[in-house]
Amino acid sequence: MYFASRTAAGKTLAERIAKQHAAEACAVVALSDGGVMVGMQIALKLRAPLCLLLVEPIDLPREGAPIGGISEDGSFAYNGLYSPSEIEELVGEYHTYIEDLKEAKLSQIHKLLGPGDLIRKDLLAGRTVILVSDGLSSGFSLDVAAEFLKTVDIEKLIIATPLASVPAVDRMHVLGDEIHCLTVIQDYITTDHYYDTRNDVPPHDTIVKTIEHIVQLWK
Repeated sequence: MYFASRTAAGKTLAERIAKQHAAEACAVVALSDGGVMVGMQIALKLRAPLCLLLVEPIDLPREGAPIGGISEDGSFAYNGLYSPSEIEELVGEYHTYIEDLKEAKLSQIHKLLGPGDLIRKDLLAGRTVILVSDGLSSGFSLDVAAEFLKTVDIEKLIIATPLASVPAVDRMHVLGDEIHCLTVIQDYITTDHYYDTRNDVPPHDTIVKTIEHIVQLWK
């Protein structure tokens, strides 16, 4: 299934989610700049705050998928696509490399952050949190987000995306109380591939300023 744009896909997800959660106090958390374009439609429909959780992958040499990811507060999670024994073996071989990369990625995230807030845990507490992506080729960003939310007393966790790979959907079922995925893709190519309009994501600086403004309004 292909989508005209991320905005169009977001509107479809928003209609579905609003049927069940329009009366609830919700908060939308996008997992990428593209996720902001999808999540904006959900936030508008539910009249909910929209935040952005920056997640950076931790990649290892010669491995096809990230071993894990890290978010802006240092929350780290291993990629659920790897088995515990595979993680143990890789960590044993690359421990120092992984730790150095965590620090480098955390520094990179902080450089990407604007002077304001892109996400605040007090905005999420007591609400139904909707994690939103524009496409999930794997579930590692969900694992990192779940780690980030461990210290937040939320009502329920909903995961929403227009498209996801089979392994990503498996992680959605494990981590979410409820999931909304418009299409499941057997052989995932790239997220942009499934949108007719592939240049519908504004520059990162524009995304940051928009989210900062939204978060400020909800203070």
